[in-house]
Amino acid sequence: MNDKPVVKQAVCPQCRRPFTYDPADVPKWSPFCCERCQWIDLGRWLNGEYRITRDLPADDLEQKD
Repeated sequence: MNDKPVVKQAVCPQCRRPFTYDPADVPKWSPFCCERCQWIDLGRWLNGEYRITRDLPADDLEQKD
């Protein structure tokens, strides 16, 4: 029987720092390494730093039930 804890490797999309986490207990700030990086990313969205720079296809704009 394998009693080693299972851990996953990831890279924070905000600060690019590698980190590990237990998939059975995924942090609430995932996919970021910490809550601070999550808030930085949200702030950039709210300040308009991230934008969709191309026209969206019509089928992406239609409401789907």
